[in-house]
Amino acid sequence: MTEPKPTLGIFGAGWVGLVTGACFADLGHDVVIRDVVPAKIDELNAGRIPFHEPGLAELIERNRERLTFTLDRDELKANAKVFFCCVDTPPMPSGEANLAPVWSVVEDLGAPEGAILVMKSTVPVGAGERIRAELDLRVGYVSNPEFLSEGRGIEDFVHPDRIVIGAFEEEHGDRVAGLYEGFGAPIVRTSVPSAEMIKLASNAFLATRISFINEIANVSEAVGADIDEVAHGMGLDSRIGTSYLRPGIGYGGSCYPKDVPFLKLLAGTSGYHFQLLTAVMEVNELQKRRLVGKLKEHLGDLPGKTVALLGLAFKPHTDDMRDAPSIVIAARLLAEGAEVRAWDPLVRGHPELNGVSMQRSILDAVRGADAAVIVTEWPELESLASPEILAAMRTPLIVDGRNLLDPETVRAAGFQYEGIGRP
Repeated sequence: MTEPKPTLGIFGAGWVGLVTGACFADLGHDVVIRDVVPAKIDELNAGRIPFHEPGLAELIERNRERLTFTLDRDELKANAKVFFCCVDTPPMPSGEANLAPVWSVVEDLGAPEGAILVMKSTVPVGAGERIRAELDLRVGYVSNPEFLSEGRGIEDFVHPDRIVIGAFEEEHGDRVAGLYEGFGAPIVRTSVPSAEMIKLASNAFLATRISFINEIANVSEAVGADIDEVAHGMGLDSRIGTSYLRPGIGYGGSCYPKDVPFLKLLAGTSGYHFQLLTAVMEVNELQKRRLVGKLKEHLGDLPGKTVALLGLAFKPHTDDMRDAPSIVIAARLLAEGAEVRAWDPLVRGHPELNGVSMQRSILDAVRGADAAVIVTEWPELESLASPEILAAMRTPLIVDGRNLLDPETVRAAGFQYEGIGRP
């Protein structure tokens, strides 16, 4: 007879907590998810997800009998022995991670006999040792960082590249590793500080690749090379590979803009100046502003000009606006005196987009516009260069901030075209 799978407790009903909880429930675990925001729990109990993640609503509905959403910490602790910390750790003005939500989890957990606290929240290297010192000796601690991408979180959870487990006690690591049996991915067993560093270093390296290929794209423009051909030739080298070699207008979201400064600050407080990451962050900020320069090259001064921003979320298939490049681009355009309209299939507005006119369709956004700017590579924009769009625009200019379209096809359709790193 198959043993029943253990009940799991999750602190935090945000994106990581809900994806983690729903996926474990789908594997047969009873999962209790606790949050401190009443409105969020009310929404979840009513069957509504507070953000967009493909397939998540269906996964939660399919496992409704195994999922409990609660405000009550005692209900969370009633049957579970393994608890995942999935709360946010946003940056403070100093650049350090705000660990107050994590310390609240430690306090709320208390000291249930035989419990393990599993850290999925991103924390600075060394945080695990401080947390372990505060926990009762009856409670174990394991670092199990998440490597999920928004827009494909479920796929990443079920088919991970690797599962990292850092533990102070081997038996605690064994118990957490047992939850991932059958995943078919390498399980990397490390110390707690190493697991914390793997998370930060992985994100910092990916951000570095993004900034590097953007720099190569900018130089390619200056010398007449084609970044698509350059990236293809680079990617065929097995030492380099093809991932994260697409130029664009910079990275955003909840991870890279937070984790890169975290690692840089960690190095600085440890006595090491991480020069490379300084450049990575600088390139990323400048890349967003270069797009405004491209518009001015075509349109001249921007007062009296209308610019349509197509896509607002930091990447497709999500409604996440955290550190989205669209925010910086819109602010710069408004400061230059342009009228700014915007369309996104999921984002209907944002506090940092004051002055931007939200439109319900792509056609409404570009009607009478002097430029259409692809900010997020939504699939709906692949057919942007259509006769209907051409007729609607005052100036048929497409600035492709994600190199989504084929330049020759766009120009043959009667548009001016400007990409990133393309001649």
